Amino acid sequence: MRLHILSFSSAVFAAALVAATALPACAQQSSGMKPEDTEVWKPVPKIVTPGATDSAPPSDAVVLFDGSNEDAWVSAEDHTPAQWNVHDGIFTVNKKGGNIETRQRFEDYQLHLEFRIPSDITGSGQARGNSGLFLASTGPGDDGYELQILDSYKNTTYVNGQAASIYKQSPPLVNPARKPGEWQTYDVVWTAPRFNADGSLQSPAYVTAFFNGVLVQNHFQLTGQTLYIGKPFYKAYDRAPIKLQAHGDASEPISFRNIWVRPLD
Repeated sequence: MRLHILSFSSAVFAAALVAATALPACAQQSSGMKPEDTEVWKPVPKIVTPGATDSAPPSDAVVLFDGSNEDAWVSAEDHTPAQWNVHDGIFTVNKKGGNIETRQRFEDYQLHLEFRIPSDITGSGQARGNSGLFLASTGPGDDGYELQILDSYKNTTYVNGQAASIYKQSPPLVNPARKPGEWQTYDVVWTAPRFNADGSLQSPAYVTAFFNGVLVQNHFQLTGQTLYIGKPFYKAYDRAPIKLQAHGDASEPISFRNIWVRPLD
């Protein structure tokens, strides 16, 4: 009888040992730890006061246009003062004034921008309310990196050229465009590409974008500049301005308001 008891005890011990060793690695690792062992207290994130509304600039934003002047902008061609039309708290594209870009240069950032296609817009396809938000304007003659602005409310064109597309690279996930005459919003997170000392690509650019509050680009990895003709490629640059396009189509000009950026460097 004693031999039977010993055999039973050995079996129980062996079963317990197998059960203990079968525990997941995370459970074994956590044994003996205290909650505070995985608590991080420093550095404390800085306090940022949000805007009064979701579209208003937070306290750490760089305001690029607040409705009063275009001092933050210059001509993208020769860096003379911007010549778009400021009126009624907005500014409107002046095609004769050409493209404009920010005086300040940026790397990674969060951007908010509002635009309005005229209610009496004419034309079709790419000739209907065409402009562009260039997330990095890499210099005269370069295409840079464009998030397309276009009237995409019941307006057919190639899908990687409609509103909220990464031009000629990535169509938007959905089309939440509002009617012409209504204000529309872009909220963008831009991660700039990085380059090695010899000009080769170290890491690509990424874009996350919301169009009228709807996700349209989900951490999309760009394959290079957004070219009108040809395949994308990367060309080394450092920091770059943000550019708005005065497109040469025959459409009525687009208006902008409430533009701000939060550098994420």
